[in-house]
Amino acid sequence: MHKLPVKYLTIALFILTGNAVHAQTSSYSNASSLRENNPYSKYGIGELWNGNSTSMKAMGSITSAYQDPFLINSDNPASYSSLVLTTFEGGAVGSTRNIVAGTGERYSTGTSSLGYLSIGIPIRQKGGLSIGIKPVSRSYFALADTIVSPAGLVSRSYAGDGGLSYAYLGGAYRYKGLSVGFNFGYMFGNYRNFTTVVGRDTLAINDIYEAQFPRYMSIGGLYWKGGAIYERPMKDSQYVFRVGGTLTLGQNLHETISDYRVSIKNIGDTLINDTSYTNADVRGTLRLPMSYSIGVNFAKTDKWLFGIDYTGTNWSEFNANKDTAMNFGLASSTYKVAVGGQFTPNSADLLNYFSRVSYRFGLYYGTDYVRLQNTSLPCYGLTFGGSFPYKRNTRAASRFHASFDIGRLGTNTNNLLKQTYVRVGLGLSFNEKWFIPRKYE
Repeated sequence: MHKLPVKYLTIALFILTGNAVHAQTSSYSNASSLRENNPYSKYGIGELWNGNSTSMKAMGSITSAYQDPFLINSDNPASYSSLVLTTFEGGAVGSTRNIVAGTGERYSTGTSSLGYLSIGIPIRQKGGLSIGIKPVSRSYFALADTIVSPAGLVSRSYAGDGGLSYAYLGGAYRYKGLSVGFNFGYMFGNYRNFTTVVGRDTLAINDIYEAQFPRYMSIGGLYWKGGAIYERPMKDSQYVFRVGGTLTLGQNLHETISDYRVSIKNIGDTLINDTSYTNADVRGTLRLPMSYSIGVNFAKTDKWLFGIDYTGTNWSEFNANKDTAMNFGLASSTYKVAVGGQFTPNSADLLNYFSRVSYRFGLYYGTDYVRLQNTSLPCYGLTFGGSFPYKRNTRAASRFHASFDIGRLGTNTNNLLKQTYVRVGLGLSFNEKWFIPRKYE
């Protein structure tokens, strides 16, 4: 192992103790891969990713009290008891993001990926099951800046990717107007973070020291969520009022972390690499916070629906006891208010196709769980879309779903970043009579 020079040690000490973890940097590097570069995803578990179905997203994700006999609402497992046919759903999402810094610098990136897969199965007349997988968070960032350190002029770059997914099995049961359900499953994911520090001594351009600090993290653990929906018919069952909510208590996941420190010396055309430090497979605990939601729906059966949701999360409970850098820059709590609805002109009209289309819309406003420079990051947007039958049949027909989410995250206050994003979701659902017991006279 080579003996590390004093200059390299100084740079390493500076990066480890200074740990510049503010969102603002002097430049934003768009990696060569076609991935969506979000600097805020550097913090915590990354950008929280909406894993709801495409039809839910088009309504602003008013999922707390929403249930439909032909759609799966995995965000509130109590809704499974309303299923009347076996339902299969899947979807994908594409998005673009435009980021503007307080200095006026801007850049745009975009990406596309699979979204979710789920199956819903009715159990007799009062129960339901669902199994599926959906995204929870994702992280991808590539940034760079230049600072003056005790070692002189230093260039730093930060890059990382990863995210969490949730595979679940859920069940629900209905007694009179009250439905109760739970999702139990496994949350898992991997993260890779790289920090690179390069000393820029113009007097010794062919004698440059570079420090690299890779970190790999694997997360996994059991995770559950509970929900309830109460439904009350009104006026001869033509109108329906629903109130619902979900609760997720603070829960622990297991994390395994591997850290490395690598020194690279550039002497002319020769590179000397040296892994000076290795700390692999360190096990710890990642605690996710308590979250809850409550919402109401008012609907006219097979015609229209309007709802409002409130969601709150206590992020002060979040804690990574080994990778403590994940605890930096998080708000103590967050909230989101959403309103939305849907309208179907005439679900039984087999002659006019557009009468059977369900049109959806929504609005949302809240705060992100990242908080930097003592500044909260507002998040708000407009959603719309629809569900389009691709068979000439009744409302239970298989459908193609589309959603559009046009939103804004962040602010330029205190030299932070303001982001505008557009997300397009595409989904597919079809209904069959599988697993339903036959009745004989």
